Order: sequence, then C-alpha cells, then structure tokens
Amino acid sequence: MKQALIAVSFGSSVARAREEIGAAEAALAAAAPGYTFRRAYTSPTIRRILAARGEPVDSLPEVLDRLAEEGFERVLVQPTHLLYGYEYEAIREQVQAVSGRFETLKLGRPLMADDAALRALAACVTESYPIEEGRALVLMGHGTAHFANMVYPALQTAFRLQGADRVYVGTVEGWPGFDEVLAQLQADGIARVQLAPFMLVAGDHALNDMAGEEPDSWKSRLAAAGIQARCHMQGLARLAAVRALYAARLEELMRDGL
Repeated sequence: MKQALIAVSFGSSVARAREEIGAAEAALAAAAPGYTFRRAYTSPTIRRILAARGEPVDSLPEVLDRLAEEGFERVLVQPTHLLYGYEYEAIREQVQAVSGRFETLKLGRPLMADDAALRALAACVTESYPIEEGRALVLMGHGTAHFANMVYPALQTAFRLQGADRVYVGTVEGWPGFDEVLAQLQADGIARVQLAPFMLVAGDHALNDMAGEEPDSWKSRLAAAGIQARCHMQGLARLAAVRALYAARLEELMRDGL
C-alpha cells in the first residue's frame, strides 16, 4: 500500500521561520516511518511570494491531487495550525472534497485541540522561558475572529492553575489584545517583561507586530508605557517539547483517525 503524510502549514516568507516549520515537519516525518512525506502551505499570498523567488510550495488541493494521480491509497493530513479556526475549517473542506479518491484519507487535529494540550503547552513554555526575577513573560499569539480564539484565555487560565502567575497571554487579532495585557501588567506593577511569540514560527508578526521598531509594535507600546521588553525571537516549533506534541497528534491520527 502506498502511504503518504502531508504536513500542512500556513507558511512564511521569512527564511528563518520556514526553518522552524521544517523542524515541525521533521518531527512529523519521523513519527510516520514508511510514509512518503509531502508539504503544503495554506496561504495563497505566501505561496505567490515563494513562487516568485523560485521556491514554490504546493497548496493542499494540489498535493492531494498529485498523490491521487500517483496512486497513493492511504493519506494522512496533519496540520501544524494551532487551533480550530477558519484556516482549519478550510483544510477540512479540502480534505472532504477528495475523500473518495483514496482508500483512506484522515485529517489530524490542531495542536490546541483539548485541555490536555493546553496544560502541556503551558508547562512547556514555562520550562523553556524561565522567568527572571523581577520580570514577567508576555506571549503574543495570532488570534482570530473565530470562536476558537477562546483557547487563548483558556491558555491564560492553564498558566495560572499551574502557578505561573507572571505569564500573560495576548493576541494580535483576537481577544485579549495588547490593551488587556497592558492593563494586567500595570495592575500587577510589572516594569520589565520577556516578550515571546506564541506562534509556530517567529515570522512577520514576531518581527514587526511584536519586536518591530515602529511605534505600534508591542515592544514600542510597552516602552511608551514605561515597561522594558526583551524579545525572544523563536517560534514554538523550536521547542523540542512542542515538536513532541505534534508527533503525538500524528500518532493519535495513525492510531484512531477522525
């Protein structure tokens, strides 16, 4: 039986961030010996940018179509997306549209799919970013208008319940946002923070929205409020414990399916 694994990511135009995607992909590939590995990016903008550079990456429908033509019978699709948002819903629709072309076609769950994953991520982050005396840790997530955005305040609760009361979770495009995080920092009398992206990669959002020199970046806005920020420029995929969580997601899919 011809078997394939597709790792589906949003993608990035930043070379260092694509290395981080590659680290997550390598963990998934290692968890599926005997499966042919393929990658797909969901962002049309990222794919256009990379194609113009001579570094094309296929969309998920393109990869699925090619696998069907090549006679693959069993295909696993594992997203590196963090939550059940609009991107994940689009992936699910694309998989369902071609399910009849394969003997088996399964879609894995996103990383933050249950409370156990949230607790594991909270533990992983606190171990990977030891909070120095007199500082707090601020995590900048992407956020979404989708109801799945509620995983971010749930993650904040997971940190608190684990005793990490100096970790603050905010998002660029969801709730809580920067203003809510700033209000918490000020209420707690925090004057110095470590600032890190809570995203798969440290791409454009981390470089610009988080650590940029423009006045609207989180670092600049914190400085304007009298809070000193030191930025960690690495995505979650650089953390070995997070890569292990992705491998566990795939192992779950290989064992049970959806």
